[in-house]
Amino acid sequence: MRLQLDDVLLASTRTASRGLLFGLCLICGSVSSSHSLHGAEIAVSTAKSFPPQINAEADPLCVNSGTLVICGGGILPSKILDRFLELGGGPRARVVIVTSASYVADLDMPLRLSGWYDRLAENEMATLEILHTRSREQAEDPEFSRVLDDATAVWFVGGNQNWLSQTYVHTKTEERLHAVLARGGVIGGTSAGAAVMSRDMIAEGRDEPTLSTGLGLLPGTIVDQHFRKRNRLNRLVRAMQLRPGTVGFGIDEGTALIVRGRSLEVLGDSDVSVCLSESPVRPQRIDSIPAGKKGDLVMLRRAAIARAEPPMIRKPVETPEVQQGTLVIVGGGSTPKEAIDRFLLAAGGNEASIVVVSNALSENPPPQNEVCGWLSSAGAKNVYQFHAKRGEDLKSSELLAKLTAARGVWFTGGRQWRLVDAYLDTHVQELFHDVLRRGGVIGGTSAGATIQGDYLVRGNPLGNTEMMAEGYGRGFGFLPGVAIDHHCTQRDRLKDLVQLKRQHPELIGIGIDESTALIVQGSTMQVVGQHQVTVFDHDAAHKAANEDYAILKSGESYDFRQRRRVNIEVAEAETRDEAKPESVGDAR
Repeated sequence: MRLQLDDVLLASTRTASRGLLFGLCLICGSVSSSHSLHGAEIAVSTAKSFPPQINAEADPLCVNSGTLVICGGGILPSKILDRFLELGGGPRARVVIVTSASYVADLDMPLRLSGWYDRLAENEMATLEILHTRSREQAEDPEFSRVLDDATAVWFVGGNQNWLSQTYVHTKTEERLHAVLARGGVIGGTSAGAAVMSRDMIAEGRDEPTLSTGLGLLPGTIVDQHFRKRNRLNRLVRAMQLRPGTVGFGIDEGTALIVRGRSLEVLGDSDVSVCLSESPVRPQRIDSIPAGKKGDLVMLRRAAIARAEPPMIRKPVETPEVQQGTLVIVGGGSTPKEAIDRFLLAAGGNEASIVVVSNALSENPPPQNEVCGWLSSAGAKNVYQFHAKRGEDLKSSELLAKLTAARGVWFTGGRQWRLVDAYLDTHVQELFHDVLRRGGVIGGTSAGATIQGDYLVRGNPLGNTEMMAEGYGRGFGFLPGVAIDHHCTQRDRLKDLVQLKRQHPELIGIGIDESTALIVQGSTMQVVGQHQVTVFDHDAAHKAANEDYAILKSGESYDFRQRRRVNIEVAEAETRDEAKPESVGDAR
């Protein structure tokens, strides 16, 4: 097997200008020893390449509490180590270096880690320990890895990732490494120390990878290193094909991918390539995160998992309609008084039980008076805040009882991706639909308007300028067959709806202006408020007039069944006729 000499050992050399290059020490004589070669062959022989398997780490919201600093090998700029130590606590950092991947790990390591010890002497960290074994039995011994209990920062040097896999995977040592992250610490590594971060690990191979098992510190991914320098794109793409549902990260030399929770940041000389496998309905996707830019791990993981699942072919909805209940959809800005009145009326009056879902505003619940006070001022007497999180909150009997009893649900503005993360594909989403099924009302503004559609626009967690974000393309579907955008004219968003309609001709696009609302019952929607609503339905009548859309002013109505404007009085009469059996059944 070919040994990569520049991965032998991470060391540091100081330049005359006090800059730090965090580089690789080449110990050629030691690397060629029969002991090291024999050990490498044994480790690689334990790695197998299996047929494609769906990734088992299927929860895209599974992210670490701590930080990972994953480096692509080569000579690392000093700012990467500076950042690693800063994340570990700076002068209070308690650092452990795992040297087991190194081909010279059994030699005089303190001498070869002199750069680290220089930093210790200059009080850039509090303590420095070395952890090394090639024995799984020792790695399983609680005494061996006890030093990790106090560690705030752990670093893996480069070398042979198979030694790390063979020695530490699924042992007490691995358990303690995960605990470092769980309490907010930082784990970093370069080259082999980067490859071992994912659970599905590339063990070796030029274009056809041999896969083994890594430490699983970055779930749902496959990490490759020396990426551009050694032209490893084909290898990573093939590895992802063998493990559908994974995100591929190709990290170049002199570069670090910093992962904090869901946030991805690149630091160093080059970039990080992000790869998603092709699916029956999507081509292979290869993006780049340059140094200084950021990405979102959860969005990428959602996209990768969706590509591995059977494709969801979106069929045109012949007639978008709300079969039971009412929708009140506001385009942002101030909510029209008529929309508030219609919402309360549809809920059953001022005594009706109403919940306000505030997740779009922030991760943690904002003060209740900020999200519920406006409804109380409008006369509602039983208004409750609903702000659950995935996990135990979704099982809260108190929260669920409020939703089960509700006759009205209102979604605040904010960022729609937070609503997706909290409720999409959970039993709570079904409870929202139940409000409509029992004849109630669902309303919302801005992000709380967009989430009501079948297709979700502007779902990118990194910003709201991107219309279509893979991984965040599904709304709650209260109005099927429709995509809803908000702040439409005020933020010059008509062109975005044109683009959406061209890419998804099966959808009806609706753009709602600020201080304007739609009231939807059955297949009819009515506009109330100050401005207008734009409907992209590609109706033949609009095409004949060389238009892609219909514009509805306040007071006008539109019928999805007929795909045209309708007289207000006729629309209201048709709505009453459609709702009559439900009204009788709902009388209490």
